[in-house]
Amino acid sequence: MSIGASRLSDIERASQGGSRYRLRDLFTPLDTLLASGGDGRLALDPNERVNAYGCAPSPEPGIWNFASSTASTISQAAYDRAALAREELVHKSLFDEVEIAFDRRCEDMRDELRSHFQLSPRVDVVFSPSGTDSQLHALFLAGAVLGAAPMTIVVGADQTGSGTAQTARGHHFSTRTASGVAVRKDAAIAGLAGDSIAVPLRDVTSGLAMRIDADAAVMRAIEDSLAQGRRVLLHIMDSSKLGWRAPSAACLDEIARRWPRKVQVVVDACQARLGRRRLRSYLDRGYMVLVTGSKFFGGPAFSGALLVPKGLSRAIDRIDRIAPGYFDYAGRCDWPMAWTGLRSRFERRPNFGQWLRWEAALAEIASYFAVPGAFRAGTMTELAAGIDSMITLSPSLRAVPAPADAADADDEEFMQRSIFPFTLLRHNEPVSISDTSVVYRALARDMGDDIGGSTADRQVAAQRSLVGQPVRLERPDGVPQAALRLCVGARLVTEAWSADSAQAQRNVQHILDRIAHVLVKIELLLDRTAAVPA
Repeated sequence: MSIGASRLSDIERASQGGSRYRLRDLFTPLDTLLASGGDGRLALDPNERVNAYGCAPSPEPGIWNFASSTASTISQAAYDRAALAREELVHKSLFDEVEIAFDRRCEDMRDELRSHFQLSPRVDVVFSPSGTDSQLHALFLAGAVLGAAPMTIVVGADQTGSGTAQTARGHHFSTRTASGVAVRKDAAIAGLAGDSIAVPLRDVTSGLAMRIDADAAVMRAIEDSLAQGRRVLLHIMDSSKLGWRAPSAACLDEIARRWPRKVQVVVDACQARLGRRRLRSYLDRGYMVLVTGSKFFGGPAFSGALLVPKGLSRAIDRIDRIAPGYFDYAGRCDWPMAWTGLRSRFERRPNFGQWLRWEAALAEIASYFAVPGAFRAGTMTELAAGIDSMITLSPSLRAVPAPADAADADDEEFMQRSIFPFTLLRHNEPVSISDTSVVYRALARDMGDDIGGSTADRQVAAQRSLVGQPVRLERPDGVPQAALRLCVGARLVTEAWSADSAQAQRNVQHILDRIAHVLVKIELLLDRTAAVPA
């Protein structure tokens, strides 16, 4: 038998034998794969071929991306990496079963992610289809570490993902899991359901500012839970949809001093807007950390990961009881290879969509950290100053105030804000949530024919742009508002970089010009909201 015939036989066995995931599945169109293996948020509109966040599964160079607090359209470089990764996996699958080759690739990606974040090899990485799925992983693992089902306390419950209200209690957050199992949203996940306490961050008296008693509220929630004989999973925020962080470092120090081994902290860093030193400090404290490749770094939505510090791995791999409903949320390849005991309990179920979205995200992460640190910090400072100034000068925008500055050296380039929320005004009156949503959707469309006016106005209105989706803000008068967000993401910094300092400065100015263009389009849309299709 020739070598070619032997390889063909291997392919036939892989596609016809006992393997549930066949080699031919990898020949599905790349756009389809990138939008697969997740919940309903990834579904594409049949007409516009974009997901709920206005993002297509393939590159759209004509659309401007300032939406990295929500989701970004995939870049050409990231798309090319995903395509190459698929080709390489197909090649490796000629010699191994698809699942074996896939598992090895996932382990290599763990090494790559640790390298980019400059983490110890002993930090474990659990991949997932989204940050929301990763929250369920954190809840499951916290139960093993604490020895009992925990009470989950969610700090910033009013500024985290929409599914957190469900995942904090061990409930289904969608009508379908990433593995394709139909479930009832907000129904209890068998064996995982528990209780939660929400600690909002907005000041109810102003509706816009951050509450000043956040630390005290967190401490009260922990004290009440422990008094009931409960262990606690404390879900802290770094950073929220509005770029806020809580509780304070002093509060976390006090929690560690008073209640060792009774409170397990998980950091919601899904926005990935924190310095690498700060990330390492959390892990050194024994905290789990939620990250994504699809927010600041600009990879395609969705790609989640849970970073697990070295001290927790031993307890985790000895888990002997797994909630029956939890098996629908993870496959064997999601867990690190070192966790042999836990992995053996899960089905070999490669999630090709999740994997390819992470391949794309890793391309963006690698590009970002290839840019010199001084340039990253300087560019983010310059962009922050420019955006702040433009929002302040705009007659129709009102900035949502940032909390008092709590930055420290560990924030590195994130000593500067990178999310800039603002509300809309028309004739000095707050714009309703529904009209804000109309503006948000219209920004992503060519509105040249709808706006009319001068040639210059039509050109401005025609440009498609993505900004952060509206965040609901309660107001003291009982009439809620919504804030839109301009976001500085990794891709802006990467695209601005040049070894030629003069060219780099021109690139930064070009980004600021585009942001000014977006704000002018918002002004036009507010003037003509009645003519804008919903």
